[in-house]
Amino acid sequence: MKCVLAVEDEPDIAFVLTHGLKQEGFEVITARSGGEAFMRMKSGEPDLVLLDVMLPDIDGFEMCRCLREMRQRPFPILMLSARSTLTDKIKGLDCGADDYITKPFDLDELLARVRASMRRVKEYTHQVEHIAVGDLVIDTAARQAWRAGELLTLTKKEYSLLELLAKNAGQVLTRDCIFDHVWGWDSEASWEVIKVYVNYLRTKLNAGGKPDMIHSVRGIGYVLRA
Repeated sequence: MKCVLAVEDEPDIAFVLTHGLKQEGFEVITARSGGEAFMRMKSGEPDLVLLDVMLPDIDGFEMCRCLREMRQRPFPILMLSARSTLTDKIKGLDCGADDYITKPFDLDELLARVRASMRRVKEYTHQVEHIAVGDLVIDTAARQAWRAGELLTLTKKEYSLLELLAKNAGQVLTRDCIFDHVWGWDSEASWEVIKVYVNYLRTKLNAGGKPDMIHSVRGIGYVLRA
């Protein structure tokens, strides 16, 4: 049974979501705050998160970014909010949400979007569970990588950077593209951090005298090639 975490501090809306999702055959876990949601996730990650933007302890946009950072496997995040401006919707999608649904919402439409998001994740996971570039193999579900059969010990940021480069192997990625995908458009880090993490990755990928896979393209960015 698929599990949905509904993070919603309004009891009436939480009740409607819980009832509707259970009718669809989902297991439902509810949380009234960001802190409670993180506590719930200690026992395991859900298959989908419904996330209210206006929470009592943390901004929903910030929580969305945190969820994307900490996840061990892909799961959809659907944001719910009474804030319906285009700016808010763009902010929600840019911080990692898969969909942005405004309140008041139609329950049938929301359930349809939940089903669609679950289908997309299933197709995505099936298609790109493993990435192979030369002797580099990445298991995207486990977030692990091997070079010439040797497991690489990577931090979350190192893994995210390597996966992005590997998914676009042979394609030059600009510094802006890398920064937005790995650090986020509103991160306080500077572009110099990309160079630092590329060097970290090179050290680990090239251990034992293996040939370099990450190449600098002066004035543009980086490309990964076998």
